[in-house]
Amino acid sequence: MAASELYTKSARVWIPDAEEVWKSAELTKDYKNGEASLQLMLEDGKIIEHKLDPKTKNLPYLRNPDILVGENDLTALSYLHEPAVLHNLKVRFIDSKLIYTYCGIVLVAINPYENLPIYGTDIINAYSGQNMGDMDPHIFAVAEEAYKQMARDERNQSIIVSGESGAGKTVSAKYAMRYFATVSGSASEANVEEKVLASNPIMEAIGNAKTTRNDNSSRFGKYIEIGFDNRYRIIGANMRTYLLEKSRVVFQADEERNYHVFYQLCASAHLPEFKNLRLSSANDFLYTRQGRSPVIEGVDDTKELCTTRHAFTLLGINESYQMGLFQVLAAILHLGNVEIKDRDADSSLIAPNNRHLTAFCELVGVTYQDMSQWLCHRKLKTANETYVKPLPRLQATNARDALSKHIYAKLFNWIVEHVNKALVTNVKQHSFIGVLDIYGFETFEINSFEQFCINYANEKLQQQFNMHVFKLEQEEYMKEQIPWTLIDFYDNQPCINLIEAKMGILDLLDEECKMPKGSDDSWAQKLYNTHLKTCSLFEKPRMSNRAFIIQHFADKVEYQCDGFLEKNKDTVNAEQINVLKASKFDLLVELFRDEEKATSPTGQTPGTGGRTRLSIKPDKGRDTSSKEHKKTVGCQFRNSLQMLMETLNATTPHYVRCIKPNDFKLAFSFDPKRAVQQLRACGVLETIRISAAGFPSRWTYQEFFSRYRVLMKQKDVLADKKMTCRNVLEKLVQDKDKYQFGKTKIFFRAGQVAYLEKLRADKLRAACIRIQKTIRCWLARKKYLRKRSAAITIQRFTRGYQARCLAKFMRRTQAATIIQKYQRMCVERKRYRQKQAAALAMQTILRAYMARQKYQALLREHKAVIIQKFIRGWLARCWYKRCLEAIVYLQCCIRRMRAKRELKKLKIEARSVEHFKKLNKGMENKIMQLQRKIDEQHKDNRLINEKLVSLESSYSTESERMRSELNRLRGAEEDARNKTNQVSSLLEELERLKKELSTTQQEKKTIEDWAQTYRVEMEKMVSELKDQNGTLKKEKDDLNRMIQEQSQQMTEKMARAIVLETQQLETDLNEERSRYQNLLTEHLRLEEKYDDLKEEMALSSNVSKPGHRRTDSTHSSNESEYTYNSEYTDLEEGSRAREDVTRGMDTSLTLKLQKRVTELEQEKQSLRNELENKEDQFQRARARDDAEFKKARGAELEYESLKRQELESENKKLKHDLAEMRKSLLGDAATGAGAPGSPAYKVLLDQLNASCEELEVRKEEVLILRSQLVSQKEAMHHKDEKETMTEPSVFTEDVSKLKDAGEIKQAYISLKDTNKLLEHQLQSQRRTYDNEVESLRGELQNVKEENNRQQQLLAQNLQLPPEARIEASLQHEITRLTNENLELMADDPTASQEARVIILRRMVDLMEQLEKQDRTIRKLKKQLKVYSKRIGEMGAVQMEGQTSPGQMVDEPIHPVNIPRREKDFQGMLEYKKEDEMKLVKNLILELKPRGVAVNLIPGLPAYILFMCLRHADYLNDDQKVRTLLTSTINSIKKILKKRGDDFETVSFWLSNTCRFLHCLKQYSGDEAFAKHNSSRQNEHCLTNFDLAEYRQVISDLAIQIYQQLVKCMENILQPMIVSGMLEHETIQGVSGVKPTGLRKRTSSIADEGTYTLESILRQLSAFHSTMCQHGTDPELIKQVVKQEFYIIGAVTLNNLLLRKDMCSWSKGMQIRYNVSQLEEWLRDKGLMNCGAKETLEPLIQAAQLLQVKKKTDEDADAICSMCHALTTSQIVKILNLYTPVNEFEERVSVAFIRTIQTRLRDRCESPQLLMDTKMIYPVTFPFNPSSLALETIQIPTSLNLGFLTRV
Repeated sequence: MAASELYTKSARVWIPDAEEVWKSAELTKDYKNGEASLQLMLEDGKIIEHKLDPKTKNLPYLRNPDILVGENDLTALSYLHEPAVLHNLKVRFIDSKLIYTYCGIVLVAINPYENLPIYGTDIINAYSGQNMGDMDPHIFAVAEEAYKQMARDERNQSIIVSGESGAGKTVSAKYAMRYFATVSGSASEANVEEKVLASNPIMEAIGNAKTTRNDNSSRFGKYIEIGFDNRYRIIGANMRTYLLEKSRVVFQADEERNYHVFYQLCASAHLPEFKNLRLSSANDFLYTRQGRSPVIEGVDDTKELCTTRHAFTLLGINESYQMGLFQVLAAILHLGNVEIKDRDADSSLIAPNNRHLTAFCELVGVTYQDMSQWLCHRKLKTANETYVKPLPRLQATNARDALSKHIYAKLFNWIVEHVNKALVTNVKQHSFIGVLDIYGFETFEINSFEQFCINYANEKLQQQFNMHVFKLEQEEYMKEQIPWTLIDFYDNQPCINLIEAKMGILDLLDEECKMPKGSDDSWAQKLYNTHLKTCSLFEKPRMSNRAFIIQHFADKVEYQCDGFLEKNKDTVNAEQINVLKASKFDLLVELFRDEEKATSPTGQTPGTGGRTRLSIKPDKGRDTSSKEHKKTVGCQFRNSLQMLMETLNATTPHYVRCIKPNDFKLAFSFDPKRAVQQLRACGVLETIRISAAGFPSRWTYQEFFSRYRVLMKQKDVLADKKMTCRNVLEKLVQDKDKYQFGKTKIFFRAGQVAYLEKLRADKLRAACIRIQKTIRCWLARKKYLRKRSAAITIQRFTRGYQARCLAKFMRRTQAATIIQKYQRMCVERKRYRQKQAAALAMQTILRAYMARQKYQALLREHKAVIIQKFIRGWLARCWYKRCLEAIVYLQCCIRRMRAKRELKKLKIEARSVEHFKKLNKGMENKIMQLQRKIDEQHKDNRLINEKLVSLESSYSTESERMRSELNRLRGAEEDARNKTNQVSSLLEELERLKKELSTTQQEKKTIEDWAQTYRVEMEKMVSELKDQNGTLKKEKDDLNRMIQEQSQQMTEKMARAIVLETQQLETDLNEERSRYQNLLTEHLRLEEKYDDLKEEMALSSNVSKPGHRRTDSTHSSNESEYTYNSEYTDLEEGSRAREDVTRGMDTSLTLKLQKRVTELEQEKQSLRNELENKEDQFQRARARDDAEFKKARGAELEYESLKRQELESENKKLKHDLAEMRKSLLGDAATGAGAPGSPAYKVLLDQLNASCEELEVRKEEVLILRSQLVSQKEAMHHKDEKETMTEPSVFTEDVSKLKDAGEIKQAYISLKDTNKLLEHQLQSQRRTYDNEVESLRGELQNVKEENNRQQQLLAQNLQLPPEARIEASLQHEITRLTNENLELMADDPTASQEARVIILRRMVDLMEQLEKQDRTIRKLKKQLKVYSKRIGEMGAVQMEGQTSPGQMVDEPIHPVNIPRREKDFQGMLEYKKEDEMKLVKNLILELKPRGVAVNLIPGLPAYILFMCLRHADYLNDDQKVRTLLTSTINSIKKILKKRGDDFETVSFWLSNTCRFLHCLKQYSGDEAFAKHNSSRQNEHCLTNFDLAEYRQVISDLAIQIYQQLVKCMENILQPMIVSGMLEHETIQGVSGVKPTGLRKRTSSIADEGTYTLESILRQLSAFHSTMCQHGTDPELIKQVVKQEFYIIGAVTLNNLLLRKDMCSWSKGMQIRYNVSQLEEWLRDKGLMNCGAKETLEPLIQAAQLLQVKKKTDEDADAICSMCHALTTSQIVKILNLYTPVNEFEERVSVAFIRTIQTRLRDRCESPQLLMDTKMIYPVTFPFNPSSLALETIQIPTSLNLGFLTRV
């Protein structure tokens, strides 16, 4: 297609940029062929002119459509080039937070520098078993592909992880190994992964170092082979290492460090165990200070050393070896500090007593003289003589460094060897998966020999990678039968030849090393002469003669020749090695032992520093050491690399390329320059180039038809879709070279899919324009009509408004006139009335004045007459009145005193009872608080009473004195009367009286004024009191209203609290039930594992054991816990054991036994004697314990009798006190003495309080006594058990020594007899204990009954009126205390009186506790009533809405006619003991569920088994009952183990097990179950045995069957769910298909064999119909359906969260439609209320999240409120994965996602991303009685149960 068709206006292109590498731009006008430039507009709006290259005329790269950006696979992009790859990775990494991307067969992993929650076990389970293209890219997907191909193709696999230092290679390899350990199927294999991970700290310490690019850079490569057995379970591992950077030991560049372990040792030098190493700071040693960066920020070297030592311990390297390793490392540091000085120009020396050399020699155990000699000299050998030559200082220093490197390499090899020993296994390896963690392409400012080797290895790996990619492309083309044309791809074989071919760089380097005077300069000249003119890949720098440049596949690299020869030789002075071999240090000798045999566990020779064993094949003979030692490092590395390539070529490779996004370790920060550099170096772009050279875009015919159906006309659509695609494609693309038709796919050249997308978008855009045109026309016309209608409406309302305004003005004018008329009339009338009123007032005042004058004159005359009349009488009585007043005053004082006293009592009484009764009616509970106040004032009252008594005595004295004074005054009065005849005295008295009269008049006037004032004040006071009374009434009303509101609120609050508490209880119950059922599941798994192990042991055993049937007592916890012990079972087990022992005899064992016959005779006799001694000791101890127990029991009885006597005496005293109280109450009843506050009341209250306190004290004493008694009994019981079990333990130890068959039999029989005796004794002790427990239970029941009676009395008292409530409460309390004191009274009356005083202080707390207890009891009673009512209603609903399995309409397809016989059967079946196995075999093991479900009544096997059980119960045969139940349970378990994957079988036995359980309940005789039976059914109840414990066993069995049923359903539904719920398009045409790339995902188009939603619905219907046919309980069916729907929802949501291609708007619509279909299925089956719909809520909300608007803050609020069933991580994950399918959709912005995260930050939820698909809801089995009569059941002949007889 012409460029003018693509480079049109608005087309987007990529142009180079210095900062961003590539920058996006948009064409502002069409490009025409021949133009020299393009007019572009950048994203920031800037207009530029882009000039084309005048030579090539290459146009800039085109951008891919937006819908392709962010694809999982880079090969799915239409335009495959560098900027497209870079942009796609950046979008996925920055916007979507996705670190993994496919690039064909390569997984690109970008280091996020942040811990991500994508490596948990749930993620591993989600990827397990999935195809690689079906899920989002992940390291687990690569690991799963390798694991699957290993199992499927029987071929070893390799995962090649490469990348730059710091890119995350080691972490990726670790996660791959974790995946293998998890999916391999056995928990024990995880230990291998743990050991490999435990080796990481060790390998990092000795092989990692800080570089300028990475603080923890691996300076060696490693290849880990993970071995698998024939069942593909991990059995072991082996690690190979490559090219350890030994030069780092002696030299580090700036800002770099030596290996971590040296700094760890220096940082831990202060530890006591390291004192002898003589270490100090890292800056004190030459080998650790050259980089001038001894510390890594954020790393504690001391803690790292602790981690390293712990890892050594885990791998089996003990403490002594660890200290030896550290000793060698410290010696290396000291060796580096040895200073060598010049002696002359050709020799050197070491100063005597050099402390570092001394430390080195002491640490490695060599002599100082030898080491100092050979550090400065070397030995030269000729044919006849040997010379010792001194070394110059420079050569001696190099020899010292070479020795340090050599020692470190040996130490490294030794550690690797021991790591491999820890990972080795004895099991034969069937296959392996290798994980290669190797360095990536490296280029630095100064590149030396190490970089050369690393880049050489990467050239080899890149060549292997290119060939593999090329091979896969060729296979794909041939598979699709497309003509194969050779694709030109970059072959780096010339570069490899330049390095390794004959006369290559390595050959020339080796040749120069053999020259006597070879140097780096001469070698460089040879390179220039040999390759400079012959090889284009070799160049010489312009400014240097000691360097060369190689054009690698990734980039040009300049290497400095300095040090190449020395590093390649890696020579070590042989005499130095001999000195070390002669060391006294064992570990050092072990390191240098057998050098000639290359004993390194990684196959390395002394000079390789970590190469594999495979690279060296030593020759035979004693001179092997010298020959191997002469091999150069380059030659050895080439050989080891060749072996690695052979290993990789023999496996199927999988590639992981790790990318370092930035150099600053910033989380989710992307540097395009660094990323492009690594993409070029790791071969990703080469993969893109190879793919782009052919047909990179590949579509199936169905996908092409679905995607581009819009470009087809109706006439172009044919029945054959392949022919349709051919015809349409020929019309759309004229150039046939742009595509090819394969068998199943269409292959497109690069850019063709973008062109088709452009055509599709143009077609859709034209359709959108037409739709918009029509819609806009309709909207405009609708708007016009609305405006016209609005205008008419406005006109109508305006005209009406104007008319109303005119009418209103006219009415106002008329009204104003009328108002004026009436106003004037009113003014004149008012003026006339004022004048009239003034005249009348004047007349009234004048007449009143005249009348008052006349009245005053008459009044003065009248008053004068009255005064004269009364003055004489008043003078006569005046003296008498004064005497009388004195007497009255005295009486008043006395009466006032008494009145005050009475008033005070009344006030107290009014305050305490009556006043609060009137104000707070309905609050009788306050009485208890008032009583508490009375108790608090008791002491004050006592003091006041004493004061009153003293006052009464003083008042009586005063009254006597006043009486005597009164008598004296009376005598004086008589004397005065006698003297009245005296005139003089009378005259004087008259004068005095006159004066008194005037005084009295003045006083009268004063009194009248005071009375007037008092009257006014009283009136004012009365008014104020009335106001206060009104206020109080108002407050009272407000208080009453508040009390009502509070009571209502409390009621509502209590209701809410009850609801919440109910929900919490239900949640706790479900959690507890779930935990219990999980334990049952684990128990079943352990049982199965135990059986499998037994079978494996039986198969692997050399001795045949056909009759071996003995089972361990712990084999089944259900059987061992609930079965009974009997002599029959013991004898049976004993006989089986004897058979096993006899049959299991081995010939070799017999021979050994014969040799020890004489010894065993003596041992047997000693054992018999010891047994007799033990029996005697046991009998004596038992007798002694019995005597002690009887003695203690007698003492207890005596103590109890004394207590009873004391209680009776105390009871008599209480009765006496009660009689006195009653008399005092009856005697003072008339005067109100019994009212509160009276003495009798106080006495009663005091005794009441004392009795309550005493009661509590006695209760505590009784509890203490009972606890002591129980503890004594338990101690005696444990002592008996301990002494009883002593004897068998001795026999257990001794029997193991017996090896003669006869002796073993005899010992076994004696041991069995002893066990029987012990069992009998234990049973007797248990019966005693049970009797005591029953007595305690009886006492507890009595206490409960007493408590209930108390509560009833309290409720009755509360119903009484307030006046009678106090008296009733007191009477009840007295009665209660009397009764309790009869039982719990103290033994000492004096102590009882003291206790009463103490009780007064605690009375308040006790009353509050009683109140709380009463409230709690009332609350619990209310809850109990509510729950009882609910349970009753639920039971009624179940009885009404359910039919028994025997009555279901749709269950029996062919009902059986049950004839009724004349004989009255009892519903029992009789069988013989020997027919039990036949019964179990015919009814359980060989029964076919399909025939029973179709032809017989549901639950028939359960009914038959129960009828047999009833007959055994009828015969009172406990052994028969037990064996039948045990055989039934074991047989059901056996059939389920055999056919556990058959849903029909599991469902059938689940139904029958539940029916059998219901029968055990229905006919148990319990009242709770018997009430559902008919009278006839109640006659069939079990009579002799209580099988409640067996009901629990069968319930556990039903739970296990239910869980097996769930697993069976899950296995059937699992492959259907993803295909039917997500991939299949239920609504055709809604979602478009996008390009998929090389990693082909599952198609969403329904092909043959593809599961659809209909498949899921059909399977669910099959499950439901099967369970209904089997008669499964309806409630159990609901629980099964709920579990099914949970599995569907969880699996669908998990796959949605891990598949970016499924997160789109159209897919959300598909999911919601599918969910609606599932809900419709529930509705059709009548299961809407089973809770299944709620399990789909997370999936529904996820679908809604895909469809809602995701732009504004309001949208964020709506999402937060809508997605309450999704976790924050799930919401964010879906938003990140959201991918538009069409151009009209928009991506979710990063800012919006951050807004969502901010608003959901406060949620308290689990951070787990995926739902737990293995979670099983706890199951319950509600009681479902059957109405089927047992006597009417007929046994069909097809069951072959003719040996059963109906009874």
